[in-house]
Amino acid sequence: MASSRDPRDGRGASDEGKTGDAGRAGDKSTTGAAGTTGAAATGLPGREEHLRRWAALHGAPPPTGLVRSWLSVVHVLARPLARAGVPPTVLTAAGLLVPLAALPAAAAGGRWALAVPVLVLVSGVLDNLDGGVAVLSGRTSTWGAVADAVADRVADALALVALWLLGAPGPLVVAAGALAALAEYARARAGAAGVHEVGVVTVGERPTRVLVVAATALVVGLRPEQAPTWTLLGAAAALVVALVALVQLLPVLRRALLAVDARDENPGSARR
Repeated sequence: MASSRDPRDGRGASDEGKTGDAGRAGDKSTTGAAGTTGAAATGLPGREEHLRRWAALHGAPPPTGLVRSWLSVVHVLARPLARAGVPPTVLTAAGLLVPLAALPAAAAGGRWALAVPVLVLVSGVLDNLDGGVAVLSGRTSTWGAVADAVADRVADALALVALWLLGAPGPLVVAAGALAALAEYARARAGAAGVHEVGVVTVGERPTRVLVVAATALVVGLRPEQAPTWTLLGAAAALVVALVALVQLLPVLRRALLAVDARDENPGSARR
C-alpha cells in the first residue's frame, strides 16, 4: 500500500510514486538501494516525524483518516525491521510476490477465497513497509522509488485479477484498474513536469484500494453462494473510488502545473 511520493511514479523526486499510489503510501514511500544516503538504524524517528517525512516525499499534505491510520500501523511494523537493517528492496520484492499467491486461491473459490484478503493485505503492508524502512533508516533512493512504483502497479493489477477470478465482471474490473492507473500516471507526469507537492491525498490512495479488494474477498470467502453479488459490489466500489480520486486529483494538478508555468515564465518572482 503504493507517489508515490518519493519520486514514486515520478512524485516528489527531488517517490512512492510510488509521487504514486506512488509511491502514494504507499500508495508511498521510497525504497533503498546501493549508493543511498545512509543513517544509523538507531535513534529512529517517531511516528509524527515519520508521517511528516512521508508527506514530504509524496508531495502531499500530512495524511489524515484511513491513510494516517494505515501509515501508523506501518510505522510500528517498520521500526524493528529498520533496526535489524533489512534492505527495503527485499520488502519491495516480497510485496510483489505475495499477491501472486492470491491468484490460485481466488481461482479455486469457495472457502479458499478467505486466503485472498490475507495475502492482499500482507502485500499492501509490505508495499508501505519498504518505504517506511527506507524513510526510518535514511536509505531512500531514486532507484528504490522507481522500483517501488513499478512493484505497486503490478501488485494493484494482481489484486484486481484476483477480484475478477472471484467472480467480478471483467469490464468493471478493467475500468477500475484503468482509472486508478490513470491517476497514478497523472501524478507521475506532474512530478516529471516539476510539481513536487501535489497537495492532496485522495480517497483512492493505495490503502483504500487494497482494503476494497480485501473486504470483498473476505465476504466472498464467508458467503461463497453470494459471490456474484458481492464481487459486483466490490468491483463497483473500486471503480467509484478510482473515479472520485481522479476527480479530486486533476484540478489540484492543473493548479500546480499552472503555477510551474508561471514560475518558469517569471523566474525572478520565484527567487523573491
